[in-house]
Amino acid sequence: MAEPAKLASLLRRAIPFLTAILLAAVAYDAWVFYSRWSSSRQAQRTEQARQAEDARQTLDALGGGGLKVLSFYAAPGAIRRRGHASLCYGVTGAQSVRLEPAIESLHPALSYCFEVAPGKDTEYKLIAQDPSGHTATATVTLQVLP
Repeated sequence: MAEPAKLASLLRRAIPFLTAILLAAVAYDAWVFYSRWSSSRQAQRTEQARQAEDARQTLDALGGGGLKVLSFYAAPGAIRRRGHASLCYGVTGAQSVRLEPAIESLHPALSYCFEVAPGKDTEYKLIAQDPSGHTATATVTLQVLP
């Protein structure tokens, strides 16, 4: 009978140490979970900030959201009689786009090309209009060689 009494006494003395060890293990696990959660959250915030900056730079490159003619050109800039050229344009913030002299119905686009075949040197004027009625224009001259 002395053995069970010794064992009970030993357990009573060990319980505070075992409790402290168990609490330390639980605290360590909690710290690991929290630090991983915190690191993941910080990585998400960093990625969101990077995406927002990329979107801002893209918007700035495309005119900042306002009405702007990004490009308007003829390729090639000179053609022979009965030849064809591509007339290309890009606009941002426009509700409507028209061309003078009128060739075809145009629509707002970041990049759009269509074919032209003038019989003489021609100056084309691109007019873009936003919903408020503001306009932006650009011109290009296509030379027709003999």
